[in-house]
Amino acid sequence: MKFILGKKLQMTQIFDKDGQAVPVTLIQAGPCFVTQKKTVDKEGYSALQIGFGEAKAKRMSLAEKGHLKKIKSENAKIKTVKYLREYRVENSELEPGSEIKADIFQEGDIVKISGVSKGKGFAGVVKRHHFAGGPATHGQKHSLRAPGSIGATFPERVPKGRRMGGRMGGQRATVEGLKIVKIDVENNMIAVTGAVPGVPGGLLEIAGE
Repeated sequence: MKFILGKKLQMTQIFDKDGQAVPVTLIQAGPCFVTQKKTVDKEGYSALQIGFGEAKAKRMSLAEKGHLKKIKSENAKIKTVKYLREYRVENSELEPGSEIKADIFQEGDIVKISGVSKGKGFAGVVKRHHFAGGPATHGQKHSLRAPGSIGATFPERVPKGRRMGGRMGGQRATVEGLKIVKIDVENNMIAVTGAVPGVPGGLLEIAGE
């Protein structure tokens, strides 16, 4: 399994060999560092914990500093990583302190990318759930975008999951089937087709096969 953490940069376009414009998202993918290797004997399962980004030491808790201090490495960046994520793997050759760069992927790889979607505040049912709204004529007044009835007499409460207005966005979202079309190994940047969740600067989890 291939995986890396990254930061969303911006959307742009590149041109393929036929001269067709391809919309892509640029991602700063890594460098990431292995911060912990979990084993079946000790933790009960096999996994790798990786870190990404640089944090200010004063913003890190004592627990975080103590956890990263256990890694025997001369690289100072490992002691102040900002994000930690864990991936289940079997028989990985990577050890704590190992570096993971964008070259773990190849052009043409299909990946899935997870992140936190843009927060859009309170939204009505037309924007949030794509309701059609009521008719604009025949006696309607100030209710074009109203949700309408939310239930009959029974069960005399709002059923769980009823589609209504509310907070929109700001939740974990995953997009699958994205193709890596360009990799800049020197700058640890990758370009993937289409859009990915989140705002520019947001954390992204990139995983492939």
